[in-house]
Amino acid sequence: MTAPPGAAAPAGGVVEDERHARIMAEAERIRGLGETAEREARDPVNQPTINNWLEAMGNTNPRWKAGEAPPSMAQVWTMYGLGGTPPAGDPLHGMMRVLTDEGFTAVLGTNCEQEYRRTLRVGEQVRVTTALDSVVGPKTTGMGVGYFVTSRNTWYVGDEVVATMLFRVLKFVPRSRETSA
Repeated sequence: MTAPPGAAAPAGGVVEDERHARIMAEAERIRGLGETAEREARDPVNQPTINNWLEAMGNTNPRWKAGEAPPSMAQVWTMYGLGGTPPAGDPLHGMMRVLTDEGFTAVLGTNCEQEYRRTLRVGEQVRVTTALDSVVGPKTTGMGVGYFVTSRNTWYVGDEVVATMLFRVLKFVPRSRETSA
């Protein structure tokens, strides 16, 4: 018998075939949508935001006080902000909702692979696209049973790719829930 959507994975780390098939079908559907439309940053690259980031990171390199942004800030410009909401078609958030609905409610960031092609300059307007790269699982980990979800972001200024990122998270049923199920 298959557990209803939203139920915890059973003890022992087994994910039913029907649940797995639903998850992977949705992953393929979302992947098939390709990259999202470009989403523009709220603000152009600007020195006050660079200064705040430098202070928060403890970075004192004088280079970043002269109109260039540290490469690792690429994502900062297109973050949603405290009150922001991802668009309905955002592939990472869409896949996370699918897994939440299937009972995989916990999230753990696992790794992030970034490539910076050049520094950004004050005044540039950054845009980003996002795509679902892969969904792998179910995997039994020390945290619990789950799926590794990888998204791919690409940042642009004009027609130029300035940075890319693969972002991978584990969406899982916490081990404590498994043992009490």
